[in-house]
Amino acid sequence: MLKISVNYPVKVQNGGLFISRGIGTHPTRTLSSHELIFVLQGTLALREGNKDFKLNQGESLLLFPGREHKGLENFDPELKFYWLHFDILPQQQKDPCLQLNIPQHCKIREVDKLITLFRLFLHEQERGNGNQAQELLLLLLLQEVARAWPDNIEPKGAGVALAYKARQMILTHYHQPLAARELATRLHCNADYLGRVFRLTFQMTLTEALHKQRVSAAEKLLLTASDSVAEIAMRTGFNDVAYFRRIFRKTLGLTPAAYKKLYCREHINSD
Repeated sequence: MLKISVNYPVKVQNGGLFISRGIGTHPTRTLSSHELIFVLQGTLALREGNKDFKLNQGESLLLFPGREHKGLENFDPELKFYWLHFDILPQQQKDPCLQLNIPQHCKIREVDKLITLFRLFLHEQERGNGNQAQELLLLLLLQEVARAWPDNIEPKGAGVALAYKARQMILTHYHQPLAARELATRLHCNADYLGRVFRLTFQMTLTEALHKQRVSAAEKLLLTASDSVAEIAMRTGFNDVAYFRRIFRKTLGLTPAAYKKLYCREHINSD
C-alpha cells in the first residue's frame, strides 16, 4: 500500500451553479472567504469596494474576503454562473513553491476544461465524501484561472477579430439554421479561412462551438422549463430530437433526461 501525506493550501466551503430567472439583483454582502465566479452565459455586473466589474460569458472574477460586494443591475435573464467559496490557509501562503498568480478579472483560455472541473467539483460536493477531492479540484480550477488572459485582454489580429465575430454570432443566433458556410456568408469571408482562424483562436471547430452553445442553452431549459425534450431540441436549433440527444450525450456524457435528473439534485440556486 502506498501512503502519501498531502497538505492543501486551501479549504473549501461550498459551491454551486446559479441560474437566473431575470428577477432581482446580487445581494450586498461582505464575506469572510474568497469567492470564485465563472460566467457560463449572459452577463453579471458587480461592484467590489470602489471597483466595478462586468463579467461576460467565459470570464471569471475573484472576490476577496473583507470587501463589500454587490450587484449593479438586475440579473440578466440569460445569466448562468458557477460560484465557489474557499479559504486560503495562512501557514501555506509563505511557501513560494505553491504560488499561483491569479488575476482578479480575466477571460478563461480553455473554457471547456474549467466547466469540466466545476462539474466534477459539484459532483464531489453532492457525494459528501469530505473536502479532499474538492480542494484538489479547487487548486486545478485556480491553476486554469492563472493561465487566463488578464484584465479581459484577448489576442489581437484580423483573423482573431473575425473568429470573435463568428463566436458572437453563434452566441446570439444558435437557435437558427446556422452552419460554417452560413456564418462565412454573413461575415463576408471564405468559409475555410473562417474555420481555420476560429479553430486556432478557440481550439474547437465552428460546428463544435455551435453544438456547445446549443447544448448550453438546452441545459438551462432542462432545469428551468417544463418543455419536453423534443420541444427543447427545437428551441435550441436542433430539428431532429434524436440528433439532439446524440450531441447532448457526446458533449456532456449523459442524455438530456439523465442530466435533468442528476443536476436538479446538485447545489443549484436561482434568484
